[in-house]
Amino acid sequence: MRRKRTETRRVCFVTGTRAEFGLMRSTLDAIRRHARLRLQLVCTGMHLDPAHGRTVETIRADGWPVDAEVPWGNEHSPLGSANGSPTHNARSTGTAMAALAATFDALGSDVVVVVGDRVEAFAAAAAAHVAHVPVAHVHGGDRALGQVDDSLRHAISKLAHVHFPATQQSALRLKRLGEDPGRVRRVGSPGVDSIKSVAAPWGAIEKEYAGLRPGRYALLVLHPTGPRAPEEARRARMVLSAVRVVGFDHVVVVYPNNDPGAAGIIGHWDEISDGARAGDSITFRRDVPRRLFLGLLREAAVLVGNSSSGIIEAASFGTPVVDIGPRQAGRERSANVTNVPFRPAAIREALQSVWNSGRPRRCRAANVYGGDGAGRRIADALARLSLNDRLRRKLIAY
Repeated sequence: MRRKRTETRRVCFVTGTRAEFGLMRSTLDAIRRHARLRLQLVCTGMHLDPAHGRTVETIRADGWPVDAEVPWGNEHSPLGSANGSPTHNARSTGTAMAALAATFDALGSDVVVVVGDRVEAFAAAAAAHVAHVPVAHVHGGDRALGQVDDSLRHAISKLAHVHFPATQQSALRLKRLGEDPGRVRRVGSPGVDSIKSVAAPWGAIEKEYAGLRPGRYALLVLHPTGPRAPEEARRARMVLSAVRVVGFDHVVVVYPNNDPGAAGIIGHWDEISDGARAGDSITFRRDVPRRLFLGLLREAAVLVGNSSSGIIEAASFGTPVVDIGPRQAGRERSANVTNVPFRPAAIREALQSVWNSGRPRRCRAANVYGGDGAGRRIADALARLSLNDRLRRKLIAY
């Protein structure tokens, strides 16, 4: 039985990846500081996976209390959920959904907040909706092909009771999905809140990554495009080879998320890093704290791969992005992004254009996803929500 609601509203954020947690930090901070709200934090997915650095401990070390951990997939596998097939991922989603429902009940959550299009967000939204706990969805209405991302994002939107889209196009798309316009509140992307002040100064980056020089290195973040590990390993090999022949002084590689197929990328990065020698011009990191990652992104000559940070955050710094393959297909993007297929010649050509024979080109810092204030606007809206039957019961608007 759910507890009687108190004056302070309990807002539960469910996070499964380092990327979404970083993107939502300004929102979480605004919720934590709000006089009428109490933040609850539930960690699942790759946060609990040793293959991805078990980032739940990083969250705790940064001073964020974690209210619950919900296991995802085979925690005893050497590669955790990254080793799973799509069927394994589907089964894990169902198991986690049951555990999340029990967690919301135990915590007495008043509102559940999710972001984006991942399976962890879908599991949380489905569990909360069926349990009659209102769901708030951030970054609904976007488009991104991913593996099952676009379908999951719109499924989450139909489960959500209030929407916080980032752009005007996304807000319009939600209304065209049949969502009541009164439930749709365009706020911008929390990922670009105070992004320039949050990013680590160069001194902190240099201390962590000795030998790097601003504007002289490539930042590589590659996530799986499909579930077949051998194919993803081949793509990782292709991308890294293309980056290395262009002429960058150094390459910083960040490990992928835990989508099916990630084991192929992880295995290839492990193989290279195990054989690396002192003085090699490549650095591998399983996890990078957001502050350092943003600093690396700001000073990089280019971000290459298929990370959503290239679509959302990079434009605020004017950092060029070479986005490879279809993972981010359909997403709104700023002028700093160039998309190329998984073909060596196309990747090299795009990177050479940015590198410009050792005189790297920059882009104008203009971001379609907005500026500051999204986190505060989300927190204020959550505090004002009327948590009643009218909010919980949805009827398609056409």
